[in-house]
Amino acid sequence: MADSNNIKTVTDANFQSEIADNGGLSMVDFWASWCGPCRLIAPFVEQLADEYAGKVTVGKLDVDANQRTAAQFGVRSIPTVLFFKDGKLVDQVVGAVPKPALDRKIQEHLAA
Repeated sequence: MADSNNIKTVTDANFQSEIADNGGLSMVDFWASWCGPCRLIAPFVEQLADEYAGKVTVGKLDVDANQRTAAQFGVRSIPTVLFFKDGKLVDQVVGAVPKPALDRKIQEHLAA
């Protein structure tokens, strides 16, 4: 799934401990293996995970295997990247976007 050691595999079972209880900024990529646009942004997510290691928690959640969490946050279209600050949902990006768009969101929420 992810080539970066800085990406956490997020599931229905560990979402609370990995993201909701996490202080600071988290970015979670909601994806599926069959989704072409998800594969398109995956390298960007991995690069950002490496660039912001120690500053931002980055996770990937497979929506096919973890439908409860996807439904909890109203994820109906993938890829969807959700941003959490101190465990609270603060922003989202839907669709395949270029890396700078995700980077801007990270910068915006790190500065807030």
